[in-house]
Amino acid sequence: MNLDYPTLDALRRQHPAWRLLVADHAPLIASFLQRTFVEPNVRIMAQSALVEALEDTLFGLREQLGEQAFPKGASEYLNDWAAPERGWLRKFYPPGSDEVHFDLTPATERALSWLSGLTDRAFVGTESRLLTLFDLLQQMRQGSETDPQLRVAELHRRRDAIDLEIARVLAGEMPLLDDTALRERFMHFSALARELLTDFREVEHNFRSLDRSVRERIALWQGAKGALLQSILGERDAIAESDQGKSFRAFWDFLMSQQRQEELTALLEAVMALPPVAELHPDPRLRRVHYDWLDAGEHAQATVALLSQQLRRFLDDQAWLENRRIMDLVRSIEARALAVRGAPPAGDFMAMDDLSPSVSLPMERPLYNPPAKLVLDKLTLLAGEGDLDTTALFDQVRVDKALLAGQVRQMLQERAQVTLSELLAAHPLQHGLGELVAYLQLASESAHAVVDDSVLDVVQWRNAQGNRQAQLPRVIFVKE
Repeated sequence: MNLDYPTLDALRRQHPAWRLLVADHAPLIASFLQRTFVEPNVRIMAQSALVEALEDTLFGLREQLGEQAFPKGASEYLNDWAAPERGWLRKFYPPGSDEVHFDLTPATERALSWLSGLTDRAFVGTESRLLTLFDLLQQMRQGSETDPQLRVAELHRRRDAIDLEIARVLAGEMPLLDDTALRERFMHFSALARELLTDFREVEHNFRSLDRSVRERIALWQGAKGALLQSILGERDAIAESDQGKSFRAFWDFLMSQQRQEELTALLEAVMALPPVAELHPDPRLRRVHYDWLDAGEHAQATVALLSQQLRRFLDDQAWLENRRIMDLVRSIEARALAVRGAPPAGDFMAMDDLSPSVSLPMERPLYNPPAKLVLDKLTLLAGEGDLDTTALFDQVRVDKALLAGQVRQMLQERAQVTLSELLAAHPLQHGLGELVAYLQLASESAHAVVDDSVLDVVQWRNAQGNRQAQLPRVIFVKE
């Protein structure tokens, strides 16, 4: 960015970070927000808890500076800091809560980070940052090299350096970092860890801005759903495929690995236990800074989930409106039909070609099948006599499935489930195998019946030929 006069003048008037630095109560605002949000890595805080913390801060300052130093109440100050013309806090209702919550804006956190860098540092490390810059340049050069021979040569050089270092260690020569180098690298790590938490707020802010624009566009949209979805998903993909989005996704995938989390935990414990680092009295939260990264990343992922929910709600609303339009048309047709019921019009009232399109595919047409020729045997039919029992033609049994279903419901009124064998013990078979088949058909048609193939039940009944029995898997009727 070119820091010319028009640009700086516009930033001074519009940027929230600059407005914070020149505010009347900037020391109060910066110190309170730093202590409440940044140092403990609190992402959001309820209004009641934030008002209570600010009241305690104001009480202590009024004891030192007088009652007129800060005349407003804590709630008024918070609403003033969250006003659109200032933009130092974000005031919102989280999903599932009816209480106002507050969060820092990315501009406020950048201002706090800049203020923390104004104080004189007792130790300014340059070696670690120079090595970091050198490593970055090497990664860029090696990562963009397309010549296979140069890449292989670089890998051989690194392998030779590692072999040489292994030989020196085996020979007893182990170069160690001195106390100054350890402290310098730890301070560099601490600064980068804090900057990373600041970057998460900016990523979350970008997704939140996209979500806000989506809500505004949905509220004013009058066209087809497909065009709106294509536009919104295009912007979502543009953010995800941007340099910031790709970097965030790669970082998130790296951090979500359980192996990487365990490795980071072990490294932090080992480094924090070093005497030169312990002399610096580091912030104890650095031991779990990777969990703070996870917490901050989850807030960014939750913002993306809200965007997906908003799109889902839009599609559901559109489907409901379309269904309502269909029902309005149906009711209009019914009303018109009732209006002409007494005096129907002459001729055709309505012409409808078909209820659905008829499609006949070429491969669905059957092939020609020649008809079979019937060959009749020329035999002489002779009259005969047969002594058949014609009473069997009239002795037919009809099984009443409704009666059987009523017996099942009666048994389930007394217990949660009943097996078929228990049911037949209470209501024996009256019509033999046909009635048993009817019970099995009821079980197959019911959604609340279970068949246990691992257990076999024995069912018995009696007919004219004697006692009969059958083995079948256990059938269980369950109460609805």
